Amino acid sequence: MEVQAKAKWVRTSPRKVRLVARTLRDLPVSEALVACSFMPKAAARDVAKVIRSAQANAENNFNLVKDDLVIKDIRVEPGPMLKRGQPRAMGRLFSIFKRTSHITAIVEDRPGVVKRRSAALPRAPQPAASRPTPAAAAAARTAAALAPATTESDEPVAPARPKRAKAQPAPSASKALTEGKKTEAKKTQAKKKDDGKKDTKEKKSK
Repeated sequence: MEVQAKAKWVRTSPRKVRLVARTLRDLPVSEALVACSFMPKAAARDVAKVIRSAQANAENNFNLVKDDLVIKDIRVEPGPMLKRGQPRAMGRLFSIFKRTSHITAIVEDRPGVVKRRSAALPRAPQPAASRPTPAAAAAARTAAALAPATTESDEPVAPARPKRAKAQPAPSASKALTEGKKTEAKKTQAKKKDDGKKDTKEKKSK
């Protein structure tokens, strides 16, 4: 059954309204209204009003189911044109045409065409091993409730970790350092002895 609604003298040009009407044909009413709400065109608001009016007519006047309605057609016809003018150079008048349009939305009921989503989505199948039976789950709950509470003595004690020994420098390096220090000390002592001998020789020569 077809039900229609009209909107006359809409202050929008028919060309702009037809761009919106083309995309909504043969769509369910609910989807068409959602599409109109997301369209960036201003004419989508006027088209959505007409679609809602046709939906209300079908639901209230003819007792049709709202979810079965589909948009059969949306006709857009030109309405009366308001002529205005803008003064231009040399006394001329630049004409401005404010166009109007008549929008007609035709809605039809098609039961079974609109795909409805079920109330609860089906759950993914689970493996049989990880899915316990209701009786096993109830037995596990009762066993957990009757089990005595654990004390400090019942809890296992973790073994102590052995302490790591600090890294010591290699013996060869320490020996080299001590030998170097000894050689430097011997050199300084030899220098002191040589200086003392020079002083005595100079005194004797004088």
